[in-house]
Amino acid sequence: MAFLGIVGVLLVLGLVYGPQFWVGHTLRRHSAERPDFPGTGGEMAQHLVERFELSGVGVEMTDKGDHYDPEARMVRLSQANYQGASLTAVAVAAHEVGHALQHHRGERGLALRQKLVGLAMMTDRIASVFFIAAPVLAVLLRAPAAMLGMAVIGIGLLGIRVVVHLVTLPVEYDASFNKALPILREGGYLAEDDIAGARSVLKAAAFTYVAAALTSLLNLARWIRVLR
Repeated sequence: MAFLGIVGVLLVLGLVYGPQFWVGHTLRRHSAERPDFPGTGGEMAQHLVERFELSGVGVEMTDKGDHYDPEARMVRLSQANYQGASLTAVAVAAHEVGHALQHHRGERGLALRQKLVGLAMMTDRIASVFFIAAPVLAVLLRAPAAMLGMAVIGIGLLGIRVVVHLVTLPVEYDASFNKALPILREGGYLAEDDIAGARSVLKAAAFTYVAAALTSLLNLARWIRVLR
């Protein structure tokens, strides 16, 4: 029984952290500098913004991870992808510009995601208040049931983050395979030999949020275990 328990824990950890490891490994595997590339990821992003006439959209370097900010209308790339001339840098730049294209065309998926992200940020803050207040309230009222009730509400609020990550997947898939990959292939930006690698990078970029969703589920499971 103990052995089966250990195996079960290892399987769960593999399911949760395996996608994160795969995403990181894939991005690193294609991050070698390519002297044959004419420019960096930042330059590729700027070129695509100008090519598709995305008025008002800028490109800048960030230390908060690659993303597109619809409110600021800004494509933000990590230092490695902004300054680097690698297959990862070019593909990730095209992926983030794919989000800018979604925004420019008024696609509903991105708009829905932004609303849910705002909701998730609010519910995360409320959930933290519930978790802090629950033990204090239980001591003051001498009512363990009050603590349990508040903690359950907090877990429910954290669950919204998981839903947001799952809703995000189709939006990410579209940015990678309906926007970025056709742009890179049909625009002649990459040689045919590099398309398979670019596809792997774009898949990793799309599944970044799946890995985040699995981590969120693990956090929820920890809280449920505590309450038991």
